[in-house]
Amino acid sequence: MSVQKQKVIIVGPAFPLRGGIANFNEALCRAMNVAGIETKIISFSLQYPNFLFPGKTQFDTGNGPQDIVVETKINSINPFNWLSVAKQIKSEQPDYVIFRYWLPFMGPCLGSIAKWIKKKTNIKVIAITDNVIPHEKRFGDSMFTNYFVKQCDGFIAMSQSVLNDLSEFTKTTNKVFLPHPIYDIFGEKVEKSVALKQLNLNSADKHILFFGFIRKYKGLDLLLEAMTDERIKQLNVKLIVAGEYYEDAAPYNEIIKKNNLENNIILKTEYIPSEEVKYYFCAADIIAQPYRNATQSGVTQIAYHFEKPMLVTNVGGLPEIVPHNKVGYVTQINSKAIADAIVDFYTNNKEEEFIKNTVVEKQRFLWSAFVKGVVGLYGKISKN
Repeated sequence: MSVQKQKVIIVGPAFPLRGGIANFNEALCRAMNVAGIETKIISFSLQYPNFLFPGKTQFDTGNGPQDIVVETKINSINPFNWLSVAKQIKSEQPDYVIFRYWLPFMGPCLGSIAKWIKKKTNIKVIAITDNVIPHEKRFGDSMFTNYFVKQCDGFIAMSQSVLNDLSEFTKTTNKVFLPHPIYDIFGEKVEKSVALKQLNLNSADKHILFFGFIRKYKGLDLLLEAMTDERIKQLNVKLIVAGEYYEDAAPYNEIIKKNNLENNIILKTEYIPSEEVKYYFCAADIIAQPYRNATQSGVTQIAYHFEKPMLVTNVGGLPEIVPHNKVGYVTQINSKAIADAIVDFYTNNKEEEFIKNTVVEKQRFLWSAFVKGVVGLYGKISKN
């Protein structure tokens, strides 16, 4: 893709901060540089105060990316820092700044930086909005989001539902739906037998994977209830839960204990380092996301990269990404519907058919297409 030489700064989490948003920002920065757009990331020195962070640590201990520039600058709770960051960005004179917005808590910080960099400049502000209405609502959410949104010239949403949610905060037509691109940062896929051996799993068993941090809205309890179905037990299916608890583990453990599922559930309830992610996905027959609500999900795009069938619930943008009965299943939000899909998958030997379809379907989610969409939105904003 050929574009006029541009200079861009991405404002959002990146290494050594960990998680899907940091991974995304790094991949986007890399893709924009490949497209000939000079791009770097300005990340957080303090993202959340510890008392607001539900996990064990915010930081990755692995090696950071060597092919992109990441500057650790932003303190999310220090307004004097926000002004300093804004002054630096203004001095570098980018054509536009891409702000990553995923949580109302970040509204004052990111909104203030955006407001100050636009003052007496032609710098445009584009927001990639993961959520504008959060999964778990708190007092002040609308006020903080409204403040941030007012500072932006254009918006990118990665699901139609978020694009619709934006209409509650802005009437602008400078907004576009761009599907979440594939996560290709976790290495190439390996044979299932190799992955099973790496994780010390029994190759005679069948395996479903639930991946990512665990919170109520992600519906792990529904999946555990589905695993109590006698049809699934007879199929010798094991559920791998790979991810850190971001809430009390007791309710989940109670379901396992009450239903004698100890031999059916493989708990890896800790942060999974990037270099190990491929083994969990490649060991699984199907990836399950039984969410109660959702916007978009990076897990689906990791699954596409490793060409894995998926089971998702009919919420948010998930049905847009996972065509039903083509690359997997879209079910209703209850354990019976989830169990029925699992039984159908195994009894009708759907794995090979779904894998073939993921190979074709994933072409919709190239990073080059996402970058082209960003550039197109900037072009539209610049003409207004």
